[in-house]
Amino acid sequence: MEQHREHRQSHPATDFTALLAALRASAAQRDREGGHAAREKQWIADAGLLTLAVPREFGGIGARWTDIYDTIRQLARVDSALAHLLGFTCLQVVSVDLWGNLQQRERYLRGTVEHRWWWGNAVNPLDTRLMAVATGDGGYVLDGRKGFCSGTRGSQMMTVSAHDPATGKPVFAVVPTARDGITVHDDWDPIGQRQTDSGSVSFAQVRVAPAEVLTRPDTPHASLRTLISQQVLISLFVGIAQGALDEARVYVNAHGRPWINGDVAKATDDPYLLQRFGEMRVQSVSAEALAVRAAHALDDAWQRGSSLDAETRAHVALATSEAKTVAHRAALDAGEKLFDACGARATRAALALDRFWRNARVHTLHDPLDYRVRDVGRYALCGTLPDVSLYT
Repeated sequence: MEQHREHRQSHPATDFTALLAALRASAAQRDREGGHAAREKQWIADAGLLTLAVPREFGGIGARWTDIYDTIRQLARVDSALAHLLGFTCLQVVSVDLWGNLQQRERYLRGTVEHRWWWGNAVNPLDTRLMAVATGDGGYVLDGRKGFCSGTRGSQMMTVSAHDPATGKPVFAVVPTARDGITVHDDWDPIGQRQTDSGSVSFAQVRVAPAEVLTRPDTPHASLRTLISQQVLISLFVGIAQGALDEARVYVNAHGRPWINGDVAKATDDPYLLQRFGEMRVQSVSAEALAVRAAHALDDAWQRGSSLDAETRAHVALATSEAKTVAHRAALDAGEKLFDACGARATRAALALDRFWRNARVHTLHDPLDYRVRDVGRYALCGTLPDVSLYT
């Protein structure tokens, strides 16, 4: 954490604590309005957070994953949509770091530092509508559409995956978001996570140069990208649970009233209310503890580089599934229990306290929880570690 502390102190005009307070102050209104949070994204960029995952050799902070996820969790406590955007920028940066050659890493990672690029994500693995036709020189032409493209609106660079019909294999590349033929559609209209800029992107005869094509190695280390992505989501879930608890505490202390049959003078003396807050607290700290444990496992695997073996990688996948299961449930439960704790007046639309549950509900549908519990159960009963997949 020392390295990260030094980074924060180097930006006094955009102090991290002040940034969190500013985001929290406008979170409810921005949730109601949706749209693109250009001003708030600029604040995050001004704080230097876009370079968290860029290695030091390319001018970045080179933070450990434990510190990156801590930052995302803290942002998610006040605004899980913007925390998602930062997390997914880190994910695209690490995609280049893992899959790019030296020239690509120098170009795109140093470019992120020098130009403060926000990165968009058009790598949705289940959406195969985007076609990549080889041009014969190592490049491709992209045609089609991608959905759930987090962070694309307002981004400067984008990672893309497309289907090569000639080989049946995926193609990965980096392209500027403003390239001719790319259209970012403002069609993201969910019940939660309203400012993640996650609409669809269409590609019409978009040229990808050979130098922009990434090569995904088939190694345990390269496959860590999936687990890095999953732990971004875990951090969001934990932050949502913690944020719901924070808002419930503030509301009850300011506005709580004792129940007529409670036989207590203050709401904060009600034993049932205390029990509810105790349960929310236990869930959130349990989720955070497992998230930190998984992040430490990832950090250890990351540091091993090319020497990382499949079994160690599988143990990181197991820790990730364990943490995601608990964090998933904690986020949803806290978003609901918040209202049990705060009462009917807390449902006033202007407060937007339902955003915690709505944000959690949208994000927890990313991949089915049942299959994560199945993987954990297989290990608990049979000692079978998770296989590498698109989500584990």
